Amino acid sequence: MNAVGASTGWQPPGPGGAHGNQNSFTPGQAVEPTSTVELSIRCRDLADMDVFSKSDPFCVLYMKDSKSGQWLCLDKTETIDNTLEPHFQKKFVLQYKFEERQLLRFDVYDSDGNSNNLEDHDFIGSMECSLGEVVAHQGKGLTRHLLVGSGKSARNKEQSITITSEELISNKEFLSLNISAKSLDAKDWWGWGSSDPFLTISKAGEYGQWTVVHRTEVLKRNLNPDWQPFTLSITSLCNADHQRTLKFSVDDWNLNGTHSHIGEFTTNVAELVEGGLKTSRGSAQIFPLISQKKKSKKGDKYRNSGFLHVNYCILELQPTFLDYISNGTELSFTVAIDFTASNGNPQDPRSLHYNDPTGAPNQYITAIKAVGEIIQDYDSDKMFPALGFGARIPPDGKVSHEFFLNLTGDPYCSGVDGILAAYHQSLHNVQLYGPTNFAPVINHVAKFARAYQQDPSNYFVLLIITDGVITDLDATKNAVIHASGLPLSIIIVGVGSEDFSAMDELDSDDSLLTNNGRTAQRDIVQFVEMQKFISGSGSHYVTWNKDLLAREVLFEIPEQLVGYMKAKKFKPIGKRPARPTQTNSQLPYNPSAQSPPPGYAPSVPGAPPPYS
Repeated sequence: MNAVGASTGWQPPGPGGAHGNQNSFTPGQAVEPTSTVELSIRCRDLADMDVFSKSDPFCVLYMKDSKSGQWLCLDKTETIDNTLEPHFQKKFVLQYKFEERQLLRFDVYDSDGNSNNLEDHDFIGSMECSLGEVVAHQGKGLTRHLLVGSGKSARNKEQSITITSEELISNKEFLSLNISAKSLDAKDWWGWGSSDPFLTISKAGEYGQWTVVHRTEVLKRNLNPDWQPFTLSITSLCNADHQRTLKFSVDDWNLNGTHSHIGEFTTNVAELVEGGLKTSRGSAQIFPLISQKKKSKKGDKYRNSGFLHVNYCILELQPTFLDYISNGTELSFTVAIDFTASNGNPQDPRSLHYNDPTGAPNQYITAIKAVGEIIQDYDSDKMFPALGFGARIPPDGKVSHEFFLNLTGDPYCSGVDGILAAYHQSLHNVQLYGPTNFAPVINHVAKFARAYQQDPSNYFVLLIITDGVITDLDATKNAVIHASGLPLSIIIVGVGSEDFSAMDELDSDDSLLTNNGRTAQRDIVQFVEMQKFISGSGSHYVTWNKDLLAREVLFEIPEQLVGYMKAKKFKPIGKRPARPTQTNSQLPYNPSAQSPPPGYAPSVPGAPPPYS
């Protein structure tokens, strides 16, 4: 990364560096007309579902699968406490396809706790529309009433939702900010107390509306707050328009959701960056916070309601996921399959591991095919180390939580077909047992990822396929937390219809995973429930939406890889080096080896012994 004005070194590909042409003209080829759009959500006059306070709303986005007709959940916003008019900070980014009618559904709920089950929350209302309708309204926003089902009006007939769209411009710039404030107005106890300030940054729209981009944390009883530093993409902040007006607003947080306005000012990225370059190191850009209400009331006697200090403002170019992949970083995939007894007896047709004599795939085979066919495109040699766990294995029936799927001394499987062959071999030669322990396979892959902490040439991805009945949750949390500083991401695919609440706990999207006083350095777990993407059974009836499944399975991997590289200050390697047969003599196996991998020789202390 490089601050503006500094020597750049690595340059992103494409004309203009940060603004590469994403729609290049290529004669003789067919390109589907698509564009990336950002959807912003706000609501008005929501029904009050709580007795002693206001609703705590959040919004869930669904898209209708054109083939199956099922509504597939894509994402949800944050929860905003005690408000009937939420302006959600979380944005939904979708690919708009002009030639396809993409049906969307927005469900608004009142949050009743931390449950991941929507049935545990109060349903406020829903609205259906097409993405084309939203795009057609552009900056004005599409506004419709929220209904409670079958066209029925909600308890509050006036409640509405507004969806605003904006086509995103590709941009690799990020703005890092450190902001504090001084001498804020005291808003508590009629001005005799203190304030609980938080900062909101909003961007101006075409029709005079403001869209929330970022909110800081609330700092209690503090008239001189110093908020945590944060980084925003220029795409989300101003859609690559450095002159676009931004509003910085400071408010006093109140429990009832009616926050007290302290003051605000407007600026833009160009002004912030220019000011940051002019100010000397250690000094800050200072902006007076103005309350228009107090100014109109006090007239010339009013000066300000405090000052906002921009202590540093740095505009940087950050390489993207594709920059790393196309410049030498290898994605090294490992697959781990659950062979515990909770899956059911393989001879029982109800088992998730049922070995159907007709050849119809069971849920694990379906999952391996669906996910494997996606991820193999990101692995250069398509040689996958594959593990099993939770079974009694030959020759002596000892329980193992990290055995090689092909039951040899070499964990490699050649492509998806190789994984399936190894899976069948294990299914016929091991006894499903238990318990369901994730920690051993996570620690297994973490050992190899640890060898690449100072080398950006490899990033590891562990795919765990399981039925969801986990028994070593505490140890698994510790394993994930210890691995969170390594070049590693973990994808957990849940098959069957078990309770996956423990998986949702590991997939800490809203806050970093914590356990026994330790906190993960970053979020490295992505959980996907297979059932949401599959319909039917039997070899001729099982179907899945490959596009949406691919999006869901790999959705967080690019961000996690880029986040790791940024934290380690790694830049793209540059020209892809020739891959040697063994890049690190300390590694038992090297997934990026060009020649066939060597036999598994455990030279790393603590690595599992060779299978015998």
